[in-house]
Amino acid sequence: MSFGVQVELVHSAPTAEQLSALRELASAAQRSDLAPPFGDQTWVELTRQEPDTVAVAYAWVQEENEAAGTQAGPGAGSVAGHEEPEQGEAQADSPNPGTLAGAGVVVLGHADEAGEAAEPNLLELVVHPDLRERGIGSQLAAVLNDSVLSPQPGTAHRAWAHGGHPGAPRLADRFEWAPVRELWQMRLENDVPLPGTELPAGIRLGSFRPGQDEQAWLEVNAAAFADHPEQGRLTLEDLQARMAEDWFSAEGFLMAWDTAAAGEELLGFHWTKTHRQDDGPDIGEVYVVGVAPSAQGRRLGRALTTAGIEHLRAEGVAAVILYVDAENTAATRLYQGLGFTVAHTDIQYAPIVETRLS
Repeated sequence: MSFGVQVELVHSAPTAEQLSALRELASAAQRSDLAPPFGDQTWVELTRQEPDTVAVAYAWVQEENEAAGTQAGPGAGSVAGHEEPEQGEAQADSPNPGTLAGAGVVVLGHADEAGEAAEPNLLELVVHPDLRERGIGSQLAAVLNDSVLSPQPGTAHRAWAHGGHPGAPRLADRFEWAPVRELWQMRLENDVPLPGTELPAGIRLGSFRPGQDEQAWLEVNAAAFADHPEQGRLTLEDLQARMAEDWFSAEGFLMAWDTAAAGEELLGFHWTKTHRQDDGPDIGEVYVVGVAPSAQGRRLGRALTTAGIEHLRAEGVAAVILYVDAENTAATRLYQGLGFTVAHTDIQYAPIVETRLS
C-alpha cells in the first residue's frame, strides 16, 4: 500500500490523543537516535494547556488518495511517502493511516513577568525513524517556516537539533539557518573512580522538601543562572511541572545549606535525574548543578557534583550523563577532570538573516 502524509498546523496545546501520539513518536526516535527529540521545557509547554504557548505541525499518515490535493491549514499540504529507498536503506512496511509520522513543535517566546524581551520562538522537529528520507522533515519545516517561523520584527527564532542527527544540517541549509550554539552531552561510565565528596565547612547536605524549599531554590537558581538563556528564567509553575513528572525524585534533589546562617541559607543544589529504560539499564543524569554567587569559589560545585553522582550510582544506574554548553570552559574542565567525555552534540540553529544582524 502506498501512502501519503498530511501536515496539519495547530496553534494550540495538543489534545490528549495528540499528546499520546507525540510521546510515542518521541520514544521511537529516542530509541533509534539515543537522544530525546524534545527538551523538558517543551514537554512542560505541551502539557500546560494554556493558550498561545505552542504551535505544532503534525504529519499524519493517510492513504495517498486521501492526502493528495488536500489542505489542513495555512501552508499545510501533503507529501507522498512511497519514494524508492536510498541505496542500502531498508524499505519500511507501509504505516497505518492515522500514524504520526513526524512533528515540529514551536514553543512560542513571550516577555517574562518583569516585561523583559521575549525569548525566541524555539523549534524542535522529529520524524519517525522508519519514515525518514521521504521529505517529511522538509514538509514540516516548510509549513512552519511560512507561518510561525516567518521573519517578524522584534521576534527571534531558534531550533534545536538533538544528538547531531545528519539530516539537521541539510535541513538547515535548505531553509538558510546556521549554527549558533553547541551543547555537549557528556558521559561518565561507572568504572571511572570518583574523588571523595568534601563539603566546605559549615555546609549541610539534604534532600529537597516539597512544599518547603521551592522559594529558596527559585532564588538560588535565578541567581546562579542569571545569564543562562533558559534555566535562569524557570518559574514556580515550571518547577511544579517538573515535580509532577514520573522521573522526579525529591531524594535525588540535593540541597546544600549554610548552617552558620540564621535559619540556614541555601547555597547550592544538585538536581539529579534517572532515565528509566524498558530495554536496558537505567541512565543517571546530572540534571542541574547551581551555586549561589555568594558561595562561588568554595569548591561547592565540585562537591555537589560528586555527591549527586554517588547518589545516582547507589541507585544502580549504568552511567551518568550531563549537558553543558561547549563554550562554558570552566564547567567542561570540571567535568572532564571527573572523567566525563563527550558522547554527542546538540546544535542550535538560527535564521541566517538573524545572525547577520546580531
